[in-house]
Amino acid sequence: MHSLSPSINLKFLNGKILNSPSSTNNHHHLKPISAVANNSSSYRKQQQQLQQQPQQQLYQPFRPPPTPLPSRFHNLDIPGQIDILANRLGIWHEYAPLITSLMREGFSPPTIEEITGISGVEQNRIIVATQVRDTLVQSSLDEEILSYFDNGGAEILYEIRLLSSPQRASAACFLVDKRYDGKGSMDLARAIKDFPSRRGEKNWESFDYTLPGDCLGYMYYRLSKEHRNPSDERVSALEQALSVVESERARKIGSGE
Repeated sequence: MHSLSPSINLKFLNGKILNSPSSTNNHHHLKPISAVANNSSSYRKQQQQLQQQPQQQLYQPFRPPPTPLPSRFHNLDIPGQIDILANRLGIWHEYAPLITSLMREGFSPPTIEEITGISGVEQNRIIVATQVRDTLVQSSLDEEILSYFDNGGAEILYEIRLLSSPQRASAACFLVDKRYDGKGSMDLARAIKDFPSRRGEKNWESFDYTLPGDCLGYMYYRLSKEHRNPSDERVSALEQALSVVESERARKIGSGE
């Protein structure tokens, strides 16, 4: 029988699980991968590639495929899967499929939380974020961009879950280039989703919907209009807009205010 971590509550392992085949030889420990910071040249190169994709893809809804169980886990029994989750043995997107594997075996999120210490909220976050990451892999993003999300990236990728696959790819490049955290990712996703609804507003046409920085910049530009002129708040919002916009046309609008 595979030895369990002391943190695992044995009362949740019923007779069926306890009688599962021995997995002593099948327990593969994962080795963390160090995150590699992305540089601006990689970001520009990736953005150019994304811009060459058909623009109509931007409006296609994202339907994430199920994340398969990694081959290294195929022969791992249930106690072994629980041990990996309880001890966080590896990178979050590598062990995330084990959560859905346990769910298929009949474990509920509260049960998984008690035996692994991973809360229900975190379980959902890393499962969804892993699905988002899978689409980034399919978009052929550079490995150094993907590796940026290895350390704490679940919260960042979770926030862009409602974007289409092409939008996610360009947003991920932008997030890495700006070193944004979960809050920054949430603001970016909100700006991208909100941008089309602002059609007809002042200078809307000067910002490019296909560029995540322009979408975020327009949000800050609109925010600046809510403050009196002159005021520190207005200047601050315009400076934020200029710090993120990507197109020259949008930059001219922000500079001219």
